[in-house]
Amino acid sequence: MNSKTIANGILRALGILVGIFLLSYFLYAIQSVISYIIIAGILSLIARPIILFLRKKLKFPNTLAVIFTMSLMLSLLTGLVLMFIPLIAEQGKSLSLLEVDKLQENIQEVFNEIIAYFSSKGIDVLGELKNIDFLTQFKEIPEFLNTVLAALGTLSVGLFSVLFISFFFMKDSQLLKTGVITMIPNGTEGRFSKSIETINDLLSRYFIGLLFQITILFLLYTCILLVFDINNAVVIAFLCALLNLIPYVGPLIGAVIMFVLSMISNIGQDFQNDILPTTMYVMIGYLIAQLIDNFASQPIIFSKTTKSHPLEIFLTIIIGGLLFGVVGMIIAVPLYTALKVILKEFLADNKIVKSLTKNI
Repeated sequence: MNSKTIANGILRALGILVGIFLLSYFLYAIQSVISYIIIAGILSLIARPIILFLRKKLKFPNTLAVIFTMSLMLSLLTGLVLMFIPLIAEQGKSLSLLEVDKLQENIQEVFNEIIAYFSSKGIDVLGELKNIDFLTQFKEIPEFLNTVLAALGTLSVGLFSVLFISFFFMKDSQLLKTGVITMIPNGTEGRFSKSIETINDLLSRYFIGLLFQITILFLLYTCILLVFDINNAVVIAFLCALLNLIPYVGPLIGAVIMFVLSMISNIGQDFQNDILPTTMYVMIGYLIAQLIDNFASQPIIFSKTTKSHPLEIFLTIIIGGLLFGVVGMIIAVPLYTALKVILKEFLADNKIVKSLTKNI
């Protein structure tokens, strides 16, 4: 091997490294666009059964079916936003600059009652909370609100982009498929095409299954909160149900939110006889709802939609969380499902693959 060959090899390796670096930088720079495409793809998968129903059963033209489906989804989104207005408005009255004193007084009252309750039991765990300067903390709220308002501009651009991309994904269901096939090696187009069709079907069922899971939790939470006469029960129930899209972590965040909002809902009443018992009963109901979801609805829905064993789903989510954190937990099941379909198509004779994909 002469020096020229070695030099060419080094230059080629450097070129590959530079290319990888530039590609990585490019993907990082357009990460928001990639996010829009992924969200649009998920929406198109959720809308797919509705569009097929409108086209095949009701004989809608393709474009009209897409427009009707997107209008339906936008109506649902608008309804969900309107649901939160009462809760935001009610909390906004307390968080506005004109109500800082009242909010401080209410929160201080709750803490005083908590301290008095534990003190009566001989426990001084919360004693140091008396020195907290609540007013100083709430003076930072205007800066937070300014940040939120600045983010609304970016959100509006993102919403328009997602809707625009979703329309074409729904209108031309082969668009995404064609884009993927153009990047794969020659001679494997047919097998990849078959895999993509199966993946589309399974992921559509999976995302619709998630909607059913959230709906079941929403109904359970709503019943619990209405029984104990918690203000804005429907909104709180929906928010906590929506957080269950984040496996394992989401329910914990939902529990904290439901605990805090349930306690705030009863501000002004006696802590020991009203606030504490009601909040505890609500949390017991929340725990029961989670048990129903974890051991009944979730295993049934996931196993039916992804055709995977509940243990597979559990291990996949845990591994995704260990590797990529919360995002990994969210995308673990869809990626695992897609990987299983591709492995079945290309490694159907492998013993392990055959065992994992026997139901697909």
